[in-house]
Amino acid sequence: MRWPKSDSCLLPASLCKSPFREAEVRLGEHRELRQVLGLVSVPDFTTLYRFLQRLDDQTIDRAVGETVRRLRGSLRQKRKRARVAVDATGLAQGAVSTFFVRRMHHHGQKPLPWRHWLKWVVAVDLDQQFVLSQLARRGPWNDCANLPAVIEAASQQTRIGLVLADAEFDSERNHTYIRKRLGAQSVIPAKRGKKTWRVHGVRAEMRSAFPRRLYRRRALIESLFSSVKRKLSARAPGRSLPMQMRQALLLGLSFNLYRLKHRRLFLRMSTEPNSF
Repeated sequence: MRWPKSDSCLLPASLCKSPFREAEVRLGEHRELRQVLGLVSVPDFTTLYRFLQRLDDQTIDRAVGETVRRLRGSLRQKRKRARVAVDATGLAQGAVSTFFVRRMHHHGQKPLPWRHWLKWVVAVDLDQQFVLSQLARRGPWNDCANLPAVIEAASQQTRIGLVLADAEFDSERNHTYIRKRLGAQSVIPAKRGKKTWRVHGVRAEMRSAFPRRLYRRRALIESLFSSVKRKLSARAPGRSLPMQMRQALLLGLSFNLYRLKHRRLFLRMSTEPNSF
């Protein structure tokens, strides 16, 4: 697919954890980066902001799908079915220093006013460590009902053989969707409700004979979250909710591009900071 030149400038801003003004400065300093992006001149920071407003979620999804196709196409031995994990993490809406927060609490003995935060839900290929599908919304929110939508989008990228998720996504409906609709195995701990409650179906199977050894690989998605926040950013800045959601989706696309560039070097995921 062809990525618009002005929209492609949004990726350096996301990767460098920089606002649009700093992105303009960095584009002016690096001629090689402008050549890669196909820019004759440095765009104004307001141009980058307007293009971000024009960018729709479908364009980002197509770009993510293209990165997935190239990442899976680069494998020497393709698996028939992928092992996928679904989880969510929080992204900050601003750049408030944690040191500032601690100092305010120390001097005033009162925490900062409570604010909403952005929740980023992703489906990840556990073996290759890249994002298959994603969505973002304002938190806190229970995303149990969103699992079918995330898995359905991931299944359009690759065939799925195993789905791992934590107790937030525990429901018989999710098990039924994964097993009957996709023909895949589902492993989700049955933690909802009291221990005295009677559960039926797959949830009863999860409670009586939980496959702990198979479930251990779910922790790899936490490594991916750590890598994203260390190497790229832990923020989804924006004054409006749609802008914050778009920043979160760009974060997932940026990580896939990072993995695409280093696919031969990263045989095992690293959580140490590094530059793009």
